[in-house]
Amino acid sequence: MKYISTRGKAPVLNFEEAMLTGLARDGGLYLPEIIPTLSADDIRALNGVSYEEAAFRIMRPYIGDTFTDDEFREIIAKSYAGFGHDSRAPLKELAPSHFLLELFHGPTLAFKDFAMQLIGQLFQAALKRSGERVTIVGATSGDTGSAAIEAFKGLDAVDVFILFPHGRVSEVQRRQMTTPSEANVHALSLTGHFDDCQARVKDMFNDFEFRDGVRLAGVNSINWARVLAQVVYYFTSAVSLGAPDRKVSFTVPTGNFGDIFAGYIARRMGLPIDKLVVATNQNDILHRCLTTGEYRPDGVIPSISPSMDIQVSSNFERALFYAYGQDGGAIAQLMDELKDGGFTVSQGARQALSELFLSGNCSEEETRATIKSTLERSVELICPHSAVGVKVANDLRDPAVPMVTLATAHPAKFPDAVEQATGIRPGLPPRMADLFDKDERVTRVENDLSEIQTLIRERITS
Repeated sequence: MKYISTRGKAPVLNFEEAMLTGLARDGGLYLPEIIPTLSADDIRALNGVSYEEAAFRIMRPYIGDTFTDDEFREIIAKSYAGFGHDSRAPLKELAPSHFLLELFHGPTLAFKDFAMQLIGQLFQAALKRSGERVTIVGATSGDTGSAAIEAFKGLDAVDVFILFPHGRVSEVQRRQMTTPSEANVHALSLTGHFDDCQARVKDMFNDFEFRDGVRLAGVNSINWARVLAQVVYYFTSAVSLGAPDRKVSFTVPTGNFGDIFAGYIARRMGLPIDKLVVATNQNDILHRCLTTGEYRPDGVIPSISPSMDIQVSSNFERALFYAYGQDGGAIAQLMDELKDGGFTVSQGARQALSELFLSGNCSEEETRATIKSTLERSVELICPHSAVGVKVANDLRDPAVPMVTLATAHPAKFPDAVEQATGIRPGLPPRMADLFDKDERVTRVENDLSEIQTLIRERITS
């Protein structure tokens, strides 16, 4: 299995190289040269197997010869051993033909754990074999950072630096990043918003002297292994609802497009997905682009669903790559135009996207109302991000097709918003009860590339 860049000018890599590299050297994102497919019988055979076995069968074709079957099974087993539910990703019925896929039973109570726990084990195995050391730099709007720190803390061959927007994540999200005491993890609170954090990470990857000097690796959703891990729960949930013998639709609350792009890959692999619904909060650039063809960032507005407060959605580039017929030159041109304020999707590409994706947005008032009504009608307490998904799903779903809305985080990660909507303040699980008693370890940084690079060099050599 070989991996190519969305911009067409980076070296073709194998799975291990693409995983450890993260962002391609031409600024693009890696994708498999060929997307493997599963037959209807293959999909049917997933019924009744463990989540780990399903993960092995679905991801194995992408791994190539990077790991043996036994090695890969062990990696998967370690990745999900710390989850708090035996099903890993259980389904709950909200209403007739509308289901909630609970993706918050991992160590940091968010869907990012499915990918980050796996990628941590993949990195550990690959680096142990090679004897090399890497520096991981990531940007987060809240959940990626805590999941990355949880996955990589204490590992000998990795230093981890996570940039998060100062004052724009929940207190639980922040403390999950700032309270680990392991010396190899570093939480950096940046003056700005998530897009600033993401831009500085990309700047570091595009500074090849720095990138090579510190052996930079990325674990944001730009990393293909992140997307691959998320493909699995589309299959497991759809199979439990009757796939491949009936179609299923999915609604995904998303800001960076990675989680819903995993659904697109599942569909390309043969899973009979009817519609993939993009659910956005008030920072609705993805909804605006999918409905008008115009992708033009207009500033981030802080919301009660902060993990979706994004205007530059990195993984949308992957969807555009396929919509433009895998034309790397066209994608490179669009990304250059984005630097100058935005771009217009061509008519043909817009048509291709519309055949796959629906979209909707959700205001702050609607988010609170949905948290409240979901508790009253379905006896389910949901986080504000999941509420965005539920609201948009209710607006757009076809009652004849089962709809699965992804519940991306535990409500206790956003207790203020949930309490404001319902009067109930959700508590953390017992294993995290001491989170607010721990000392925080965090470094404030300005939105300055040179300052951040200097800090990283000092920390990894000290």
